[in-house]
Amino acid sequence: MTKLENPVLMATIGAAQGLRGEVRARAFTSDPTALGDYGHLHSMDGRIFEVLEIREAKNVVIVRFRGVNNRDAAEALNGLELYIERDNLPDDELEDDEFFYTDLEGLEAVDDKGTAYGTVSGVYDFGAGDLLELKGPGKRPVLIPFSEAAVLEIDLEGGKILIDPMAAGLIDSPDDLTGKPPKPPGKTKE
Repeated sequence: MTKLENPVLMATIGAAQGLRGEVRARAFTSDPTALGDYGHLHSMDGRIFEVLEIREAKNVVIVRFRGVNNRDAAEALNGLELYIERDNLPDDELEDDEFFYTDLEGLEAVDDKGTAYGTVSGVYDFGAGDLLELKGPGKRPVLIPFSEAAVLEIDLEGGKILIDPMAAGLIDSPDDLTGKPPKPPGKTKE
């Protein structure tokens, strides 16, 4: 059994499909049918899976793995998460403004004054655009948009992302940064 040093989640197996050992799987790759292009897939319990066939269905891919030859074997895999080693991801194919989600996790989110807002603990896509989850010590996790307006710069080597806290929805006004109480609405005496 091989333990992965830096595992990256690639897919989650769902229900069995048909009688020949195929499974439905949710792939977390830009091209779901390329799931087998990254090499063997690994489960956290040490099993290794080789993709023999793959095709698209509505919101999933239908996959046939070597050694999974009947419905009973396929049903036993339901809910299993499949990983690859981070080194198997093709860094050389990325554009300058492209990143693997896994590389963003652990980066510290700071504004242009150096104020820390937490560490990226997850990247999510619920359909309306990517979101970064930030967790800070003693704070609840918050989600911010992973957009050009909210995330101004990504420094993988420095371990930081530069954010605009207003565009990210972390503050309501620039006064929130200074610690000054907000101005009351309406007219004020001068």
